[in-house]
Amino acid sequence: MARTAEKLERLLRVRTLQLGQVRAAEVDARTRVDQEESLRERIAALAANIAPAGATTFATSLIAAAHYRDRLHQSAHAAERRVVVAHQGLESARAATREAQRDQSAIEKLIAREDVKAAFKALRELEGLPATARKRHDIC
Repeated sequence: MARTAEKLERLLRVRTLQLGQVRAAEVDARTRVDQEESLRERIAALAANIAPAGATTFATSLIAAAHYRDRLHQSAHAAERRVVVAHQGLESARAATREAQRDQSAIEKLIAREDVKAAFKALRELEGLPATARKRHDIC
C-alpha cells in the first residue's frame, strides 16, 4: 500500500511539473499570437500611409511608393499567414493544457481513492482487535 502511495505521489509531482510546462507553453503561444497581430496591424497602418497623394508630381516617387506599397501588401499577407499559424499553435497549446489538467486530476483522484482504502483498512484492523475489558464500578 505504501509503495502504491509513493508511486502515486511521484506521478503527481511529475504531472504537476508537466502541467506547469504546458501552461508556460500556452502563455508563450498567447504572446506569440499577440505579437503577430500587432505586427499585422503595424504593417496595415504603414500600407495605409503610403496611399498616393494628389500633390506628388514626380513619377519616380509614385513608382517608389507603388513598389513600397506592394512590398507592404506582401508583408501583410505573410503576417496574416503567421497569425493563422500562431492561432493554431495556441489552440494546440490549450488542448495540451486541458489534457495535462485531466491527467493531473486523474492522479489526484487515485490518491484520494488510496487514502480512502487506507482508512477503511485501518478501520477493519481496529475492528479485528480484541475488545478491552472495562471494569465498571458501581457507585460506591
